[in-house]
Amino acid sequence: MNKRSSWTIPYLIFLILFVVLPLILVMVYAFQDAQGSFTLSNVTKFFSDADAMSTFALSIEVALENTLICLLLGYPAAWILANKKLNKSSVTIILFILPMWINALMRTLATAELFNMLGVQLGKGTLLYGMVYDYLPFMIYPIYNILMKMDKSYAEAAEDLGANPVQVFAKVTLPLSMPGVWSGVLMVFMPTVSTFAISEFLTNNKIKLFGTIIQENINSSMWNYGAALAFIMLIIIGITTLFSSDDDKQVEGGTV
Repeated sequence: MNKRSSWTIPYLIFLILFVVLPLILVMVYAFQDAQGSFTLSNVTKFFSDADAMSTFALSIEVALENTLICLLLGYPAAWILANKKLNKSSVTIILFILPMWINALMRTLATAELFNMLGVQLGKGTLLYGMVYDYLPFMIYPIYNILMKMDKSYAEAAEDLGANPVQVFAKVTLPLSMPGVWSGVLMVFMPTVSTFAISEFLTNNKIKLFGTIIQENINSSMWNYGAALAFIMLIIIGITTLFSSDDDKQVEGGTV
């Protein structure tokens, strides 16, 4: 126990019990039928299920729209927060953190009640509003952290060489902040695709997302098909993460 490596044992146990083991169980259930025999029918059923495919396409559409809106709103906010000339108080940063101190489900219920009080009809618009409200901080802070850590001498060198503010942003700030952008995109896009509570409360279950189908199958004791859908989602997350990692390496290597 005197070795430093011994301190990693509790974390390793936690990782195995609450990350690795659940993922293994998802894979096992995904490739089993009700009798416990190996089968690929759960996975192939998804591609032949018109309702599941249309719901998945809608989820991707909503996730892209939500991610784009969060990016358009979040990048300027992160840039302003990181700019000491524009933001001279740490209170502003705390104001962006405050909503995250409240449970996401409570925020969603409060948003739905607000729309009901105002007489706003629940639908895709209210769904996007609620998602942007819930996930915007997850777009702002990765970008903000990158901008804060950025070496300001790069921008100063560009200005000394005659670049105007727009050129400095396009040639220096934006490329160097791309790792934060990709992190924010992942942190917004993936939860949006797999969520179900927000769509239930902010559309009265009129709009079903991919996470809703997984929940419905699990609640109906269709564990195998639900696990297969969750497994497909894990594959999508893994592929997206790999592409993001490659882009981060290119930015760090100076190929942007």
